[in-house]
Amino acid sequence: MRKAVLLVLVLAFSLSIFAVSDDIVASYQERFVRCRDGYDAQGMKKIIEELESMQDKDYRLYTILADALVEYAQWALPKDANKREYYEKAMEYADKAINLKPDYAYAYFVKGAAIGRLAQYVGIIKSLFMVGDFDKSMLKAIELDPKCYRAMVAMGMRYRDLPWPFKSYSKAEKFLLKALEIEPRYINTYLELGILYEMWGKKEKAIEAFKRVLELPPMKGFTSLGLEAKETAKEHLKKLKGD
Repeated sequence: MRKAVLLVLVLAFSLSIFAVSDDIVASYQERFVRCRDGYDAQGMKKIIEELESMQDKDYRLYTILADALVEYAQWALPKDANKREYYEKAMEYADKAINLKPDYAYAYFVKGAAIGRLAQYVGIIKSLFMVGDFDKSMLKAIELDPKCYRAMVAMGMRYRDLPWPFKSYSKAEKFLLKALEIEPRYINTYLELGILYEMWGKKEKAIEAFKRVLELPPMKGFTSLGLEAKETAKEHLKKLKGD
């Protein structure tokens, strides 16, 4: 009888730990999304500092930390800052998350995002050697989560922007249209699709896509990014219309 009671107490204690852990993760995820939404640099920096100093992190916290590093480097640091170390650390933390949870789609997406950003700092030749790792990460994210629309947007940009023989406008279009099918509120997909059509010489389709960027409100969680997309779309429309 005593053993049964002891077992119940141990299980109850374990469940309480997991519940607290879930609450902590949810809190950090909520703070992260809020900081990303408004480009809150100080708030994002605080998240990074807190998570890096935390001794015990699970795969979810490692992934949030990695994503925070990517976001912070992308929009909080000056354009001429050395962002490479942020992206390298993000890859390291994403790998730790993947090692703990090999089927966690979010971690693969963040790792792919960090690889893509890092490629901007290593030169065109070295960046081409990173394409395989980028593809592997993003495609794994899509395999594990077929609704991972941001990974599809990333793959669309990859096929659009890389030089031959890595380029394919038709594959880029396929990924971007699939992303829109899954999440039509994410207006940055329309922006990337418009840029694709502009590069492809499909002027009318490009204009249509850029107009959609201006018509739709920014998606919650990506407000600042969406507002940037609107300004970029205006510039492209002005060029296409010859204003």
